[in-house]
Amino acid sequence: MTEVRGVVATGKGKPVEVTTIHVPDPGPGEAVVRVQACGVCHTDLHYREGGISDEYPFLLGHEVAGVVDAVGEGVQDVAAGDFVVLNWRAVCGSCRACRRGRPQYCFDTRNATQPMTLPDGTPLSPALGIGGFAEKTLVHAGQCTKVDPAARPAVVGLLGCGVMAGIGAAVNTGGAGPGDSVAVIGCGGVGNGSIAGAHLAGVRKIIAVDTDPAKLDWARRFGATHTVNATDHDTVQAVRELTDGNGADLVIDAVGVPQTYTQAFYARDLAGTVVLVGVPSPDMRLELPLLDVFARGGALKSSWYGDCLPERDFPMLTELHHQGRLPLEEFVTEEIPLDDVEGAFEKMQAGAVLRSVVAF
Repeated sequence: MTEVRGVVATGKGKPVEVTTIHVPDPGPGEAVVRVQACGVCHTDLHYREGGISDEYPFLLGHEVAGVVDAVGEGVQDVAAGDFVVLNWRAVCGSCRACRRGRPQYCFDTRNATQPMTLPDGTPLSPALGIGGFAEKTLVHAGQCTKVDPAARPAVVGLLGCGVMAGIGAAVNTGGAGPGDSVAVIGCGGVGNGSIAGAHLAGVRKIIAVDTDPAKLDWARRFGATHTVNATDHDTVQAVRELTDGNGADLVIDAVGVPQTYTQAFYARDLAGTVVLVGVPSPDMRLELPLLDVFARGGALKSSWYGDCLPERDFPMLTELHHQGRLPLEEFVTEEIPLDDVEGAFEKMQAGAVLRSVVAF
């Protein structure tokens, strides 16, 4: 067992605390990872606010890059000293989705069996099965994806969640490609990931939609060819005007509220595709005329983690970053110490940062 410092959410809406946590030695199939960097994601804030579950206390953080410190019995794919990015959908290989060759939809993803705890023995619920706002964390070994150790941890760790979700929503779920038009509603970390993914895929027209001029400026840096300020313009009309009156081939909702989803639905071309990658809250409801759903054809999809396969996608995207084709460094607004996570949440809510990253 190891004692480390970690960021814990103790109750709904309460400021997070930096406190001592106990990390067990790895058991069978598990690994302890020494965290080098962990991005501050909206999902962590959702955990703090009780938007995911009420299983407090939470050990927050999940966009992790670090080095494997030790592995448990039976672990063969990673070893102590490996540089890894952690993933929160370690596929099982044996559920009905995996058996059908669709492991990105795995129904039985794996996490560590042993709990990390507070000093009094209270078990912690690690965010997305990771708990990366800590000097070390315990995960299932399948959550460790080896990438090029030359990569900077604060940059490549963002592949662990938001950036991968965005890129995958465009490329894996949406199937964006050369000649397409793509509109992205919401230009935070996930939305700009989608824009970067569309640009990487050779999309000819990328339309960024947001209400914040600063976020639209960010979108241009990631490859947006056109921007729409939704405060000043009707989103559906603006997207149609930019696509010869037709609507975009692919519209990605990176916000995840009924208003933006409805906009995405009507801003797409006939038989176009809508991808929902923004995460709705449990109380949200959507109402659409069923005749419109039928008459417009196409596809309405949800994107879980960008439908990624970490062992395939993380090394590939790291290599594309090294080649200068994927500007992952542009997502990092600031690097902060562990004690500044609560302040990073405030900056996130104010729209002042694209990503704060805890650097150890």
